[in-house]
Amino acid sequence: MKIKKILLTSALILSTYSAIAQTQVIAHRGYWKTDGSAQNSIAALLKADSIGCYGSEFDVWLTADDKLVVNHDPIFKLKSMERSTAATLTSLKLDNGEQLPTLEQYLKAAKKTKTQLILELKAHSRPERETLAVEKIVNMVKKLGLEKRMEYITFSLHATKEFIRLAPAGTPVFYLDGKLTPKELKEMGCAGPDYHLSVFQRHPEWIKECHDLGLKVNAWTVNKPKDMKWLIEKNIDFITTNEPILLQEKVRN
Repeated sequence: MKIKKILLTSALILSTYSAIAQTQVIAHRGYWKTDGSAQNSIAALLKADSIGCYGSEFDVWLTADDKLVVNHDPIFKLKSMERSTAATLTSLKLDNGEQLPTLEQYLKAAKKTKTQLILELKAHSRPERETLAVEKIVNMVKKLGLEKRMEYITFSLHATKEFIRLAPAGTPVFYLDGKLTPKELKEMGCAGPDYHLSVFQRHPEWIKECHDLGLKVNAWTVNKPKDMKWLIEKNIDFITTNEPILLQEKVRN
């Protein structure tokens, strides 16, 4: 009888434990704070995968000749992402010596990895440019067979809605701007908020509200141990960080 009780108690404990999802680590612009790497480089993607990150985040622009490239800033080495051709932009060197990659080059490299691909489409000058970018992204991802590994994030409300409309049903799409409530995100069809840490510090109740609505929650860009600890204690689903190894240690402890 005692053995049955022990087994039952153990099963309940395991069931309860498994129901509490562990916070997942997303490397912000890849794992770039290490030798031989650079922000938004293919090396940063491969290094994020090598340390077992759940996801690696990267940024995408549509060029003047309607090609897709990977870079964060609207201007890089005096060249505008939107107003320059892909040939001009991909001739530029990143801090680790790599050439600035096209999205196709980046995704082909990603096929050798297991990490989730967290694609941020940057807000563009016109809504129609964002729609074209979303169409091209979704088509490229399908062609390369990466649909199940893609998650989309953006500050643009228009682009958010376009990803929801055009990506395969069930594809996670998160909004970055921090202005919408959990209820508004749910009604729009978002997977959840991907908001700056400060938004959740102002509205800590939003994390539970999202979970009650079946939404996932990510916070960025979290680099301080005390902030990591606070979010982990709130059972946040994802944390985006420039310090993925530090965050992995905090999640484990």
